[in-house]
Amino acid sequence: MTCWGSPVHASDAPTLLSVALLARPGPARDRLREALAHAGARVVLEDDPNTLDLQSLRDADPGAVLIALEPAIEDALERLDPVLGSPSLTLIFDEAELAARRDGWEAQRWARHLVAKLHGHQDVLPPGSEQDQQLQPEPGLPVTPAQLHADAPLEFHLREAEDAASDVPADGLYQVPAELSEPVSLEEALAALQPVDADPVASPIPPIPASTPPAAAAVSIGDHSRWSLVEEDAVVATSTSASGPALEPERFDTERLSLVELEPEAGPDGGCPGAVLVLAGIGGPDALRRLLAALPATLTTAVLVHMRLDGGRYGNLVKQMARVSALPVLLAEDAQAVAAGQAYILPDDIGIAVRQGGLHFIADPAGIQIEALPARHSGVVLLSGADAAQVDAVLALASAGAWVAGQVGEGCYDPTAASAVVVAGQDAGEPPQLAATIAERWGVDA
Repeated sequence: MTCWGSPVHASDAPTLLSVALLARPGPARDRLREALAHAGARVVLEDDPNTLDLQSLRDADPGAVLIALEPAIEDALERLDPVLGSPSLTLIFDEAELAARRDGWEAQRWARHLVAKLHGHQDVLPPGSEQDQQLQPEPGLPVTPAQLHADAPLEFHLREAEDAASDVPADGLYQVPAELSEPVSLEEALAALQPVDADPVASPIPPIPASTPPAAAAVSIGDHSRWSLVEEDAVVATSTSASGPALEPERFDTERLSLVELEPEAGPDGGCPGAVLVLAGIGGPDALRRLLAALPATLTTAVLVHMRLDGGRYGNLVKQMARVSALPVLLAEDAQAVAAGQAYILPDDIGIAVRQGGLHFIADPAGIQIEALPARHSGVVLLSGADAAQVDAVLALASAGAWVAGQVGEGCYDPTAASAVVVAGQDAGEPPQLAATIAERWGVDA
């Protein structure tokens, strides 16, 4: 039996969006109905997507739609897409099998996230965790700002400052000297080069032996009173000697010089040199939908998506994401070249390998191996529910030069893995913000 705790009263929360619940009859639909009741939502429609007609959904005019995903409603969602595809409509997806099994603490936790999503805030703590606002005197010194930020990560702030340093105004006339020394006058510098009679008694410098030739004892720079500046473009004539004309300088043969491509940008069969790998799990369908919807169709890299699904229904995920993505969404297959400007859904038995400078999909029972990505040309995004066991491999790829980011904010139901990379100093943001960074790094103008 699910215990929801104290219900949300209308007087305690702002006005909610009207919600339509689309799910087949069964335990999943019952649990989702309880979650909406706990959230205080106004359910304007509850129906089976297979029997619901498009006009009834349009007449209900919901502000949000909660959908229990399962293969049996795949065709129905395509039929209802003219309404579900509206940009003003908030779509919330949940796996029907997970919703049916969710009970106890897990059900309460998911309900709190649903409340936060519908109310538009980020308070997902259980009741009774509110801080006491009444100040009580306590002995001892107050906590200093330095103590409050003792464990705060600073690496990403330092990188941000380094990136902005080039935009800070500076005096272009001043050039920092390579070596700093005490200034001396020209006369002092010339006097230091003149020979000095060494006194064996008064000077610690040993005298020059008598057998040493005078020319080796001191170097004279001649009369500097007739020195002059020479124009930079002046032509100096080649001197000749008594024995004949001077030898011409050896000419450098530039006719055979050519540029050599140090690293191929793509394989001969179109393999992309790198890719952006997206890892997700619980809460991932909604986060992935928001990420792909914000990516432009002109990316110069590929997007690889790996999100474990019960039953391996990756074909359904391809169709769902193709409705919102400007990029073509395909199912990855063995021996297929990874092409730029494409989004691929990776099954559990598909991995990647580099062949002749380009990425290719291969059959691998272990699935995607993060270390197989070329770090210089790749990135990794950890969305809600990403596997925490992959964090070490992701950070190792980041240290090799890959761009890594984690999801934060509303809608991140399981932030364990994403928060780990953010605390380690990697980028952070909500899915649309991460999509903007990907477009900036791998767009046509990047």
